[in-house]
Amino acid sequence: MMDNCGGKAVQPVPLRNSKTMKIRLTQFSMDLDYTEKSLRRAVSLRLGVVESAVLSCTVVRRSIDARRLHGPVCFILAVEVELPHTSGATTPAAWQNMTGIEIVPDSAPPALAAIQAAPSRPPLPYAPVVVGAGPAGLLAAWRLAQGGLQPILIDRGAPAHERHRTVARFWSQGVLDGESNVLFGEGGAGLYSDGKLTTQSKLRGPMRTVLELLVQCGADASILIDAEPHVGSDRLAQIVPNLRELILAKGGQVRFHSRLEDLELDSGQLTALIVNGQRIATRHCLLATGHSARDVYRILHRVGVALTPKPFAVGVRIETPQRQIDQSQFGPSAGHRRLGAASFRLTRRPQGRARACYSFCMCPGGLVIACASSPGMLTTNGMSLSHRASGYGNAAFLVPVEPGDFGGSAAEPLAGIAWQSQIEAKAFQAGGSDYSLPACTLPDFLARRTPQSLPQERTPLQATAADLHAALPDCVSQTLVEAVPPMIRQMRPVVVEKCLVYGAETRSSSPVRIRRDDSFQSPSARGLYPVGEGAGYAGGIVTSAIDGLRAAESLLAGREG
Repeated sequence: MMDNCGGKAVQPVPLRNSKTMKIRLTQFSMDLDYTEKSLRRAVSLRLGVVESAVLSCTVVRRSIDARRLHGPVCFILAVEVELPHTSGATTPAAWQNMTGIEIVPDSAPPALAAIQAAPSRPPLPYAPVVVGAGPAGLLAAWRLAQGGLQPILIDRGAPAHERHRTVARFWSQGVLDGESNVLFGEGGAGLYSDGKLTTQSKLRGPMRTVLELLVQCGADASILIDAEPHVGSDRLAQIVPNLRELILAKGGQVRFHSRLEDLELDSGQLTALIVNGQRIATRHCLLATGHSARDVYRILHRVGVALTPKPFAVGVRIETPQRQIDQSQFGPSAGHRRLGAASFRLTRRPQGRARACYSFCMCPGGLVIACASSPGMLTTNGMSLSHRASGYGNAAFLVPVEPGDFGGSAAEPLAGIAWQSQIEAKAFQAGGSDYSLPACTLPDFLARRTPQSLPQERTPLQATAADLHAALPDCVSQTLVEAVPPMIRQMRPVVVEKCLVYGAETRSSSPVRIRRDDSFQSPSARGLYPVGEGAGYAGGIVTSAIDGLRAAESLLAGREG
């Protein structure tokens, strides 16, 4: 027999026991001040049962509906409800004409628990090596360790606590450590970012594993239900070392201040890595070095690993008072204790001479930060702490660029890196050659005026009034001047006069893709598994972590020995 719940055919499913059943209500609207008691009452009314029949009521998904088309800002919930199976009102037939109701089958074990309960396998003759301790590398090393393969995880930078000191010195004194900085070190570039865990990935199983693992390592359990989960850079700095300890507890090794210097191949098979001048024999390397390790791309190109140029994006980062953003998104509900700092996403199609333009990596209540991994080059990014309480929001406004813009081709796969470097060198010079961020007001930027000064109300203390157009390619500059004003107007009461612009934003994604096949291996270097943002197959903390996890699964499934 089949019952129709909201137009969706539902097969009868096994119940947990003969007396209770669970259902899920989706698209369930509740006001911002709802309580556990008011939610239980609303659920009972929705289902047509007495309130005492609701044995349990658990929110499993939560998002904010700020469209305000049919009323005030509210929460949209998915709620799992346990009911007595013997009640006539709680049979599927009673919900035949009701939408947003699903029968919940007996629960499978949590994704993380299933992996942890799986038996370990014997180690390989040569330990697999994971290069890079960002999201992709950490998850890959964790999964290999869970599988019994005792991986060696290396990173050129420092552990998180030591890295924090070098980053603080860079921001306050302009002293760059080329090996351990905002972009290199334990946690990867994601450690100094907004800590957003949003993703467009449809791989729900691996995504759930990543989130559950973060909670086990200290993240708030709210990330398991929030539609836009957020951790914050301060919490990530505590979580990442806990993840490292899980790798060590399963027999893995973690080595910091360890820089990959070369690869050895024999007839297209990886045989060894050269790290800090020492040879590490291995047949498997998960390469998760991120999109800023430009020397690694050069090593790969030199030894004949297949690379290809790919599109990326260039632009600026714009900062504005968070209160105005909140008002634009939440209206009269702005400032409500449960809403927190609002975010936004903006896009604009090509028009006239202007290319497409879009906002990226919006950091509510965040900070604009300077980033560098090489002397004499500078880029910008945004980050936020867990409370998102800086009083300012910022986002990149980016313009897509294609290989044809920077001379990328099969023969010149690294052309995008050279192009990025030129922009970053100009930004460094525009900022005064001391790693201060070049900046101007948005009116000055739009008028192409060289600013004389900057407002004191801003998040980066080390910033210098500068003409940002001097650092930007013409195609990017022209697009931003034409596209940004109408994009900002979509967010009234945000006004152009209150916005500050910082440049240049160059590293939203990699300009190079390291080719791989369905087994996650390089076709020209078997045993080399390029993963994460640096390989060109991910963008953000969660997608990078999922990519590393899946590559490790592939190695475990197809390993030799």
